[in-house]
Amino acid sequence: MRLAIVSDIHGNLAALEAVVEDLRQRAVDAVINLGDSLSGPLLPLETAQYLMSQNWTHLSGNHERQVLALTKDSGEASDVYARSRLSQRELDWITSLRPVHNFSSEVLLCHGTPDHDQEYFLETAEHGRARLATPQEIQGRLGSASAALIACGHTHVPRSVRTAQGQLIVNPGSVGLQAYDDHQPCFHVVENGSPDARYAIVEKRGNRWTSELIAVPYDHAAMAQLARLRRRDDWVCALMTGT
Repeated sequence: MRLAIVSDIHGNLAALEAVVEDLRQRAVDAVINLGDSLSGPLLPLETAQYLMSQNWTHLSGNHERQVLALTKDSGEASDVYARSRLSQRELDWITSLRPVHNFSSEVLLCHGTPDHDQEYFLETAEHGRARLATPQEIQGRLGSASAALIACGHTHVPRSVRTAQGQLIVNPGSVGLQAYDDHQPCFHVVENGSPDARYAIVEKRGNRWTSELIAVPYDHAAMAQLARLRRRDDWVCALMTGT
C-alpha cells in the first residue's frame, strides 16, 4: 500500500495544485487530507470546491471546527474570512468530516492527536518555540492507539518518528503555510524556513511502513500578493520566507 498524505492546506490552492501535480508522478493508491483545509485569507471557497471534487479521504481539523462554531462576535480573522466565503454546500461538507479516522486496521488518521484536534503530537510548545517532543511525551499522546502507521498534522512541521514499539508516526507538514504563531497552550512560533509546499508519501514494505517527506516549489509570491491585498502581512512574510 502506498499513500499520499497532505495536511494544513489553509486555502492555498496554488500550493495544493503543485503538490497534486508532483504526486501524479509518484503512483499512489490513495490520497489522505488531514484537515485545516480552508482557513486563511487566500482562496477558501475555491480550495473547498477543488477538494470536494477529489476522491480522497478528508478529515476535519481544528479550524474546520472553529469555522462551524463561529458566532457574530467571536473568531479568528482567518476563520472569519473563510466562513464569509463559503456557501451552505461547503459548510455541509465540512460538517460531514471528522478529526480521527481508522483508514484501515493498520492506519490511524488524526488531525492533532487521537484524543484532540488541537494537541501537538510530535512537538511541544515551550519558551516561544515548538521543540521536538520527547519519546515520553509522544508515548503519552499516543494513548491506546495501536495502529502500525499513524498520520497526524496540525503543527505544520514535517517529521517522521518511529516509536519503541515500532509504530511509525508521520506528520507531512503543511501544504499551504510554512510559518505561524499561536497562543495555545502558550505563545510560540513555528517556522520551516522555506516557502515550499510540503506533503508525504508512506508505503508498506514487507511488514514495516516507511515514509518520504517531500517539499514542492510553487508560485508562493502570487499567494503572498493575495494575502497582501487582504491586509494580512503576517501571512505575506510566512508565505514568502517560511518564517
